[in-house]
Amino acid sequence: QVQLVESGGGLVQTGGSLRLSCAASGRADNNYAMAWFRQAPGKEREFVAAIRAGTGIYYADSVKGRFTISRDNAKHTLYLQMNSLRPDDAAIYTCAAAGGNPITGYIRTTGAYKYWGQGTQVTVSS
Repeated sequence: QVQLVESGGGLVQTGGSLRLSCAASGRADNNYAMAWFRQAPGKEREFVAAIRAGTGIYYADSVKGRFTISRDNAKHTLYLQMNSLRPDDAAIYTCAAAGGNPITGYIRTTGAYKYWGQGTQVTVSS
């Protein structure tokens, strides 16, 4: 099994920045694609960003140009740098690991991911 633990969430004002981390343990595999999803109250969970072990980074249109996903394979850690935050970015952010390398047409979907963290709250004040 793979365990994922997020950290770095908190309260930030509009226009501010946060950096989320997701530490993987257990039988973490550096070849797994990993991703961030988010869910706001009353809304469906939505894709934020994904990164493959090698080449391949994907962003939701709503965050492109503001968020940056990265990974440190030596530390088995996934990151999400969030800049220019807006109130509609407020949500519980959850990291996920695929357990493989999903095809491009599948990597943006929740169904591509086998392992999930518990989430970290991001609040953006106006």
